[in-house]
Amino acid sequence: MAIIKKKIWPKYFDAVASGKKKYEFRLDDFEIEEGDAMLLEEWDPKTGEYTGRSIKKNVTYIWRFKTDKIFWPEEEIKEKGIQIISIE
Repeated sequence: MAIIKKKIWPKYFDAVASGKKKYEFRLDDFEIEEGDAMLLEEWDPKTGEYTGRSIKKNVTYIWRFKTDKIFWPEEEIKEKGIQIISIE
C-alpha cells in the first residue's frame, strides 16, 4: 500500500472532510492503485501555500480513460464537458 500526497483546494478539502465529496477527479500523471491511500493536503491557491490541514482517504476504485476512448464524441466533450457523479 502506497501513500500518495496531493494538493487539494480549500472548497474541495471541506467537501471531502465533511464526507459529501467521495471522489477525486485527477490528471492521470502519477501512479496509484486500488488499496493505496491518498493524503490530501489543503493548498490555498490565493496564498500559494499549504494551510496545514490534511486528510487521508483510501482508494477503492480508479476509472482511467482517454478522450479518444470514451463514450462520447470529442467535440461534445469539448462543448459540454464531463461530469463525475458520486452515488451511494
